[in-house]
Amino acid sequence: MTRPGVDASRAGAAPAYGDGRVRPAAGTGPGEAARRGLEEAERVELTVDAVAPGGHCVARVDGQVVFVRHALPGERVVAEVTEVHRGFVRADAVTVLDAAPQRVAPPCPYAKPGLCGGCDLQHVAPAAQLDWKAAVVREQLRRLAGLTDAEIDRLGVRVAALPGGPLGWRSRVRYAVDAAGRAGLLKHRSHEVVPVDRCLIAHPAIQALPVLGRPWPAAEAVEAVASTGGDVTVTALPDGPTTRVDVPAAVPSDGSAAARVGGPATVLPPDGPATVREVAAGREWTLPASGFWQVHPAAADTLVDAVLDLLDPQPGESAWDLYGGAGLFAAAVAARVGPAARVTVVESAGEGVAAARDNLRDLPGVEVVAARVETALARRRITGPVDLVVLDPPRSGAGARVVRDVVAAGPRAVAYVACDPAAFARDVRTFAEAGWELVALRGFDLFPMTQHVELVGLLRPGR
Repeated sequence: MTRPGVDASRAGAAPAYGDGRVRPAAGTGPGEAARRGLEEAERVELTVDAVAPGGHCVARVDGQVVFVRHALPGERVVAEVTEVHRGFVRADAVTVLDAAPQRVAPPCPYAKPGLCGGCDLQHVAPAAQLDWKAAVVREQLRRLAGLTDAEIDRLGVRVAALPGGPLGWRSRVRYAVDAAGRAGLLKHRSHEVVPVDRCLIAHPAIQALPVLGRPWPAAEAVEAVASTGGDVTVTALPDGPTTRVDVPAAVPSDGSAAARVGGPATVLPPDGPATVREVAAGREWTLPASGFWQVHPAAADTLVDAVLDLLDPQPGESAWDLYGGAGLFAAAVAARVGPAARVTVVESAGEGVAAARDNLRDLPGVEVVAARVETALARRRITGPVDLVVLDPPRSGAGARVVRDVVAAGPRAVAYVACDPAAFARDVRTFAEAGWELVALRGFDLFPMTQHVELVGLLRPGR
């Protein structure tokens, strides 16, 4: 909300003060403004500095740190404060006074301040998005991993785009449902639902589904999946049992078959979850639609290729696939090391364990261990020595305990697959403290239009 007396329709910005002024840019504001600090809903003119994690750029107003969304480095903007914290505030750029050359018009009308929070970078040209993400990775390696600029330069940090372009890639979408039964997406850092008529980053088969624009009175959320095997499903998630609605399989990439769906839905019983087929690593996978799988259609093969290229598995070598899910990396490594070699998958989620055992049953050298990785290592459910390790932890990272136990097992190399640069950098520091080195790093834009980036790093014992 704006302050009393503010005309939000004026060109420029709603003023910060009751007498109709916007707080001037940093260093030019009145003394009383510097003393009292920024306040929620206040608007302030500022100049944007470097990119920061979370889809933000950094700015400063009278010495106060401001993390600004919907901005680009070098821009002069009017920003509205959305959150005030001790030591920093968050804000949205609501008016751009001087635009950066990399700024583009967001293709989605909901990718704006106060609306959908799913896409952080739609205002950034696609090529510049890759540079943005690479800059964040470099900063996290410098600040959290403790690497020098020279060490980071030797890694050649860059982020590569995946095939298919920046729109229409997301094969799994979870829509929230508001109190009126309307499906939509959440605002940034909020539980408030923004009803939408289309999500442009969703796979075309998902965009064509009859999910948006119809009521979901008993649902808390609606999940839609379009698998690489051609299956399309919709699941309504109420407070009680799950109801799954199936739509025809083998949907073309343009979603034309899904567009014809609209008749009576088939409702499966709560204890009969549907499965979908995924194709990756030269195999077909079957797993529950609700089970974990990479959301970009090209992601699984991209990551497998990177892991194999970096680890270079040799016949007869043993391997661990930690946080292994359905066993994607285990299958790829097993094909290289041969049927007589030992490959161990460790996974704690029941759906993942079941999917791994089902999908890898033709690989005699693969064992699936149902346990938390920390527990499996500490209680010696798996034991070294081991030659190769694939670490693919959740967003929070592997953590110091797991890293130290992996190092103690004596592998010759670790491939670390990371979805959060900060957690990855913290774990790299722990490896370094144990005498290991990050010798190669690849970045992939698995999540175009968002601030997220996927990394695959190769770690080896130091010489």
